[in-house]
Amino acid sequence: MLIYLTKRIGLAAVIIILAVTLLYLMIHAVPGDPGTVMLGPRATPELIEAMHVRMGLDKPLPVQIVSFFGQVLSGDLGTDIFQEKPVAEIISDVIPYTLVLVIAGISWSLILGIPLGVYSAIHPDSWMDKIAGISSVAFIAMPSFVVALYALLLFSVTLGWFPVIGGGKGFIGQLHHLVLPAFAVGLGWVGYIARIVRASMLEVLAENHARHARAHGLPVRVIHYQYVLRIAILPAVTIVGIGIGAMLSGVVFAEIIFARPGLGKLIFVAVQQRNFPLIMGTVLVTTTLFVVATTLSDIVNALLDPRIRERL
Repeated sequence: MLIYLTKRIGLAAVIIILAVTLLYLMIHAVPGDPGTVMLGPRATPELIEAMHVRMGLDKPLPVQIVSFFGQVLSGDLGTDIFQEKPVAEIISDVIPYTLVLVIAGISWSLILGIPLGVYSAIHPDSWMDKIAGISSVAFIAMPSFVVALYALLLFSVTLGWFPVIGGGKGFIGQLHHLVLPAFAVGLGWVGYIARIVRASMLEVLAENHARHARAHGLPVRVIHYQYVLRIAILPAVTIVGIGIGAMLSGVVFAEIIFARPGLGKLIFVAVQQRNFPLIMGTVLVTTTLFVVATTLSDIVNALLDPRIRERL
């Protein structure tokens, strides 16, 4: 297991470096000069050049990338050009809102999706299975920003059950403000998880060890929940890691629509302003969170299934 952990963590580090480097190149490929965008069309060439020097854009691109990673290793993500504050401090102020939203979204998706998938697999072709199948596909097909808009209009504007915008103050206030955004980002993953668990359960139920357990007279509940579900849950664990990463991009719309503070909204504003230090800091943190989530899901899978440790 130690060898597997070492290889997986090393692979995660390589992925982060390659992903951030690629995104750095893509940001520089976007049309428009950052200095002109930030200072306005009336800025003189001297002011624009001074801004380039201040942001380190006067250096060759490979030098900029190496310099950025050197700063990261020293714990420095740069300084926001507009607020004159460390990027790390700005991110630390908003990242708890994003993490809570992602965790809440994936948690309620698991709580609803896994039992739904298990029930559908145990009762295939039943009316409940058909309803669950149709609902799952419908949930998957609905974009999170559409769900967010209609949830806002229905539950906040029309019914007045939940706050319209903001992150809330205090534990109860934050929890109240969290319900609709978490519902919006997590609804589609209910369908994903339910369909994956159902398909995996049906596959494991057809394997020899499940048939042997039934032949030896073991209770059906024991077979389903102690023998079958433990193996069938592995694809769902993997999709949770991917889901957390995907939600990090989906929360952009939720945070904008519900006017919540968070990484998504911060990235959106930084891209509009062409604020390079803030863009790179948020991109690095978001990429790291995505890779950490998928790495943890792989480690959990390796703990549940020892065969996975030998494949890396």
